[in-house]
Amino acid sequence: MSVVDAMTIYEIARDRLQRSPFRAEIDWQASVNPIEFTESDLLRECAWVILCSGFRESVVRRAFPFISLCFCYWESSESICRKSDYCRRTAVSAFGNKRKIQAILDVAAHIYNFGFCEFKNQILSEPLVSLQVLPFIGKVTATHVAKNLGFDVAKADRHLTRLASSAGFTSAQDLCAHIAKLSGDPIRVVDLILWRHIEQSKSANSRLGAGLC
Repeated sequence: MSVVDAMTIYEIARDRLQRSPFRAEIDWQASVNPIEFTESDLLRECAWVILCSGFRESVVRRAFPFISLCFCYWESSESICRKSDYCRRTAVSAFGNKRKIQAILDVAAHIYNFGFCEFKNQILSEPLVSLQVLPFIGKVTATHVAKNLGFDVAKADRHLTRLASSAGFTSAQDLCAHIAKLSGDPIRVVDLILWRHIEQSKSANSRLGAGLC
C-alpha cells in the first residue's frame, strides 16, 4: 500500500461514515477541546479505555450506560471513592472483570488524592506521560485517553499500526499526521475515521463469513 492508497482509503471512509449513524461520533471527536475537559470527562474516558482494552468496543458500549450509573455517572472522584463498595459490587454484576472495575476505582482514588486541578495541569503539560501514572493506563492506552480528551494524537492500536506500516509509515501517529495535513482534519479525527472504517470492515467480513458457513 502506498501513501496515495492510504489517503484514498481515508477519503472513502470519511465519506461513508459521514453518511452513517457514526457521523455524530466524528462530530464529537472534532469538537472536544483538551483545555475544557472536566473531572467527569477524565473519569469517564479513563473508564471507557480501561474497559475497552482487550474487549470489543461494541460489548463495552452496551454495558457502559449501566457502568456509568454504578459509578455515580462520573460525577466526581470523591463521590466514587465514598461509595467505592457500592460501585464495585454493582459494576461487577454487569461487567465481570474485577481487575478492570478495581482499576477504575483506583483511577478515581488517584485523582481524588492528587487533586483534579493539579493533575489536569500536569496532563495539559505532558498528556501521554501524565496519564501513564494511572492504573491500567499504559503507553498505548494513554494515547486513547488523550485522544478522547481532545489532544491531537492517534492511538497506536494494532490495526492502525498495521495500516501505517503497510503504507510505509513508522507509526499510527505519523500516518494520521500526514493524512491530517493533506485533508485538513485533526489527527484525532483521522484516527477515529480510519479505526471505525477498519472495525466496520471487520464486522462486514464476519457477517459474510457466517453467511457462507
